[in-house]
Amino acid sequence: MVKVKRYIVFIIGLFINSLGVAFITKASLGTSPISAIPYVLSLNYSPSLGNFTIIFSLILILMQIILLRKKFKIEYLLQIPVSIIFGYFIDFCMFLLNWLIPSNYLLSLFYLLLGCLILGLGVYMEMLADVVMLPGESFVRAIVQTFHTEFGITKIIFDISISVIALLLSLVLSRSIEGVREGTIVAALLVGYIARLTNRLFPNIPQILFNNHSVSHC
Repeated sequence: MVKVKRYIVFIIGLFINSLGVAFITKASLGTSPISAIPYVLSLNYSPSLGNFTIIFSLILILMQIILLRKKFKIEYLLQIPVSIIFGYFIDFCMFLLNWLIPSNYLLSLFYLLLGCLILGLGVYMEMLADVVMLPGESFVRAIVQTFHTEFGITKIIFDISISVIALLLSLVLSRSIEGVREGTIVAALLVGYIARLTNRLFPNIPQILFNNHSVSHC
């Protein structure tokens, strides 16, 4: 029963995560680092942001297999269906927010901060569920296991790297900077902090839901 609860919490967190990504993207100040490459590609080619997110996630899973080799556990393949669900959730949330077109910078900033708050809560719920990691975080974990680095620092380097790649892709494909802006930096700084703050403010939630302690890795 606890396992079922964990998966329910995870799926809810995944949807909230998708809603946060959609709000940040619709704010038109860039998107979250993990969505930067898919978003830039979706601005220049016909597949949707969700579809490119699925493709990017599958590439990250393949890179985990290459890095970990025999250390790649069979349960890590759960990232595949999760990635597909996440991609469709993003497209659905983008459809839900189709009406959202900020008329000025202050509104864009508001929607950006709202998206960061929502995304941070979604990340917290995913960590709370503790059943599957999304490919972005799982790829960072693979790097940590392979090269014995520190997770937090590796995650920052990963976010910066994919943001830079997205920036270069934008310059090459559209000869302008689209999809990577100040909102990308704000999301990189705020989302993890919001997830950790939520864990500190509500330490009893894991005990209430699953009869265990706080989310130490959040």
